[in-house]
This record gives sequence, C-alpha cells and structure tokens, in this order.
Amino acid sequence: MQIEMRGINKSFGGNAVLKDAGFVLDHGEIHALMGENGAGKSTLMKILTGVYTRDAGTVIVDGQEVCYQNPQEAEKAGIVFIHQELNVLFDLTVEENMFLGKEIKKFCGICDKKAMRKEVEKILDKLGVKIDPTQRMSELSVGQQQMIEIAKALMVDARVIIMDEPTAALTQSETDVLFEVVKSLREKGVSIVYISHRMEEIFYLCDRITVLRDGSYIGTKKIAETDMNDVVKMMIGREIGERYPARDVKIGKVVFEVKELTCPGTFRDVNFQVREGEVLGVSGLMGAGRTEIMQAIFGNMPHVTGQIILNGKEIKNKSPQAAMANGIGFITEDRKVEGLMLEDSIMKNISLANLKKISKHGVLSKPAENDLVQKGIDELHIKCFGPQHECNNLSGGNQQKVVFAKWIYTNPKVLILDEPTRGVDIGAKKEIYNIINDLAAQGVAIIMVSSELPEVLGMSDRIMVVREGLVRGSLSKEEANQENIMILATGGEL
Repeated sequence: MQIEMRGINKSFGGNAVLKDAGFVLDHGEIHALMGENGAGKSTLMKILTGVYTRDAGTVIVDGQEVCYQNPQEAEKAGIVFIHQELNVLFDLTVEENMFLGKEIKKFCGICDKKAMRKEVEKILDKLGVKIDPTQRMSELSVGQQQMIEIAKALMVDARVIIMDEPTAALTQSETDVLFEVVKSLREKGVSIVYISHRMEEIFYLCDRITVLRDGSYIGTKKIAETDMNDVVKMMIGREIGERYPARDVKIGKVVFEVKELTCPGTFRDVNFQVREGEVLGVSGLMGAGRTEIMQAIFGNMPHVTGQIILNGKEIKNKSPQAAMANGIGFITEDRKVEGLMLEDSIMKNISLANLKKISKHGVLSKPAENDLVQKGIDELHIKCFGPQHECNNLSGGNQQKVVFAKWIYTNPKVLILDEPTRGVDIGAKKEIYNIINDLAAQGVAIIMVSSELPEVLGMSDRIMVVREGLVRGSLSKEEANQENIMILATGGEL
C-alpha cells in the first residue's frame, strides 16, 4: 500500500496544530515519523485513520483520494493504528480484549471460545510473549499490555500498521521480539509507520525518516544518508549538544537507606543507600520488581517489612501522604494515570501538591499560588497558553514537566523517578536531564528507574540492578556498561 498526504491543515479551537504537513509512505517500508512532542505526528496519523477530519489537504491511498470517516473504516481498508495511549478494557481478559467486536462464533451465534483461545495463543506465541489468555488486563504490567495491543493489530490482515511509541513500556527482550516481527511484516509487503523518540531504534530499524516541526513538514531522508545530529537539527531547528549533560556535583553523606525491605511474593531483602546529590540508577528487566520496590518505599504497597532510614532516623511510610510528609517525592511511570489530573489545569496540578506552601493559616493565598505556578512554567520551560492550560492538551514532554514542577516545589529530600522520560522527545529529555542535575546539585538524593540503558548509563553515578525481586548487584560508574547490566539482569554473575 502507498499513501500520500499533502498540504494537511488542522486546528483545534483556533490553535493551528498542522500547517501544510505532509507524509509519503511506500509499499513494504518501515518509515519513521519524528518530531518533538506537539509537532503533530499523532495528529497527522489520526487524520489518516479517520479519528480527526482534516481542515485542508489531500490523502491519497493507492492512487485514490480518500477520507475515512472513522478508524473502523480505515481498518477495513487495511490501515491499523496502535496508539501510544493503551486502548484496553482492564476488567476483561486478554482474549476478551483481543476479540472485542471480532468474536468467532459458532453456527448458532454462540462465541467459539476454544477457537478464539487457539488464535490468541498462536499470535502470542508468534510474538514470543508468555501471557495467560485468561488473565485480566488489570493484572498485566504496562509492557505486557502494550504487547497485547500489538497482538491485536496482528490479528487484522493489515497492509499498513502505524506504531506510536510501541517500545516505550517494553523491556529490551520484548523490544527485540517486536523488531523481528516488524521486519518480518516488511518482508511480507506490510508498510510500517514508526513513531518514536528513541534514536537508536530509528537508525537500527527504519528505511526512511520524515520530520515534522511545529506542525509543518520539514523533510524526508533515507536513514543511510543521515545521522542523529542531522535529525535532531531538523526536529528542533538547532544543535542539541551532548545528549546527557555533564554534571559536576559533589556527592555528600548517606541520606537515605533501605534495609531488608521485603514484600512477600514481590521482592525480598532489598538493601541500598543513596547519598546527598547522588543519582542512583535502577535497572532490570520488566517485571523484575523495580517499580514495586519504589511503591513500597513511598507507602503504596501492603505487607511490607524492613527499615527505611532518612538522615539517620527510621521513618514509617505507611501511606503516600506519610512519605511526602517525611520528605520523599515520587514521579510515577504512568503520568496519565498516576501523575496528573489530565482534565484539570497546570495550576491545579501544581497547587494541590503544594497547598501548605501557598496557604496561610489554612487559607489559600491566590497571589502565592499564581507566583508558584508561573515560576514552574518559567523555570521548567513548559510550553503552554498559561496556568489555566488543561494538562490533557499539553504534549507528553510538557505534561512530564508539570509532574516535575509539582514535586520539585515540595522540596523533597529524596526524589524517586520511575521512567522519567518515557514518551518524551529528545529536546524535552535534555531539559529533564538538566532538571535532574540541578536537583542533585541542590543535594537531593535521586533514585532513577529506567528501562533505557543509555539513559541509566548517561545519568547515574551508580547503578543498582534488580532481578526477580532481588538486588543482584551495584555497579560504579566505572564498572557500568550495557553488558554488565544485562549479565546481572538476566541472572549471570560478574
């Protein structure tokens, strides 16, 4: 299938999101679509698949101009969109989600559960995913849920598959499996539109790249004829310099310590320390227990035993409120579900976490609130229309900056970051890295969980590796490399 989009314009409420945007997809290619958050990538693909109606421009599929009215119409034509926001029903099982609206039925109209189970097992086996089809989606990790979304797309005889940040929540092994599937689809003549902020993936997997900036088409290049610096310059209009900013922070005394932290069936005997101004990276495969350990520290896991020590004194984090009162902040891995109230404004999101700071004798001070929120917008360079801008209408990178602002102004002594740059473009990533370095320079002890090995290596002073609920080792900056991390993460010994 060949697709040509020319002169596409789209505005929402008077704000132009796409301005003369374009994209050309050839038969049987993997084509990267890149740009900063808010550049218009997802919007352009939503216009192609009938989620949005274009204001102007043409869409031509195999020589015929088309205007799909909804995603179902596009799917019937062979175009499937796997969205970044997971489209799952958590109370249903894996097989129920995969066959929703596409049930296999017997001659009498009853669902053929045996046939559906067999089909689900076949597709999951093709993906190399070991998931019980009878499990509820709510019981799966974010990475497993993403793999189910990909499996759903493979059920359709698609000629074009659009993947929006498909590996954002996947482990390295899951990513490797996905890449093999994508390559095999290309060999069968399926075209892939691959939207991602991960440069390494783009240059490893894709044939061509198209860049959008501020809603406009910038250019298309063959991967073999460009490099990362060239692509970044196309994306943000300037050189970005080193991906991981240099940091010269004096690491002080031990301020935070965990001893024998255990949650039966999830993790056990977790011991580690973090020093003043130190960034402790936490690595491991998906499902290793990294996030659960952090949730336990923050008082959000039941049946936890062990000690948590801050500045030499044991603290009891029996709830997130208690953890916050004790000086611990937590930026969770899923900002859309746990980090933000998406339907509310930037002001409300930042203010609610900082009510004590902006109130006098229990009464909210509006001038103090305005000053604090504007300070967050200015210092973190949040691109918005002002403090009342609804978070749902911000790009992923700017949403993440709002989450950072919310926690930074609580003045945490320890800040836990779980996947701090997931779904964030390269320009916003650099800004978030600078924020992390600034916090470390102020003496904040930082624990950073990340599935991106280059990020862990580039930002950490030490790296703790977790496997199957156990701390398998700690690597100094000198010892740390991808090979050593993966050896520990997969059960080997150094």
